[in-house]
Amino acid sequence: MANSPSGDSVLDRVMRMLTALEAEPELSPNGLARETGLPKSTAYRLIDDLTRRGMLERGPEGQISLGQRLWEMAQRTPLATTLRRTALPHMEDLNGVVQHTTQLTVLDGPSVMVVEQLSRTGAAENTAEVAGRMPVHLTSMGHAILAFSAPTVVDELLSRRGGRIAAERPTFRAELAEARRRGYAQLSPVVDRRTTDISAPVLDEQGRALAALTVVAPAGAMNPRHHLAALTMAARALSADLNRQKRPADRGPQGAAEPVAA
Repeated sequence: MANSPSGDSVLDRVMRMLTALEAEPELSPNGLARETGLPKSTAYRLIDDLTRRGMLERGPEGQISLGQRLWEMAQRTPLATTLRRTALPHMEDLNGVVQHTTQLTVLDGPSVMVVEQLSRTGAAENTAEVAGRMPVHLTSMGHAILAFSAPTVVDELLSRRGGRIAAERPTFRAELAEARRRGYAQLSPVVDRRTTDISAPVLDEQGRALAALTVVAPAGAMNPRHHLAALTMAARALSADLNRQKRPADRGPQGAAEPVAA
């Protein structure tokens, strides 16, 4: 792929544009050029090319935003076609039982990313949004995933963010060990003190975390016994469904992960 005089490829420049619009949903062409550090002529040419392909859209006043084609492509990723679609019925059942927001998250480097979220009228206001990210070490969903991840995953995180984690979560490793012992994670509110949440891991057949299922309630409204029982049951059922889909038709249930202890 051809490089610019500065050495970055066309793909690098396109990704800089998409990333800028991920942070700021609408930008003028000049603003997009400024945010990406691209010459105006280069930025305008890429905007025209990407708009013709549906990757970007131009508003009535010339503002540039991410295009519908990106959304269409995202719906065909394994994350959407397998994990999200399999999880939705379990999330709906859980949402109906607990009467609070339910969400599904996956690990994304030093963050957890919200894949799906279901709410209802009167539910607690939740700052997390679908495709939004939160620090993995400050959230129950991050702890639920890391507690059931390979040790190398935690080691890699600490090698990259160890200083920040030590300052913000000095008992991090002990908290992960406790989450693994209990089979779920619940932290005192950090990201949003108006809400409280509890998370259970979604596991593969080796007992490694694929995702986390979470109940989010107003601060002080969590009923640990009632909500935890419903949450762990939903997480187990989702784990079983995902593993059944991955299992060859002629293979028996050997090697299935131990159920998460409630």
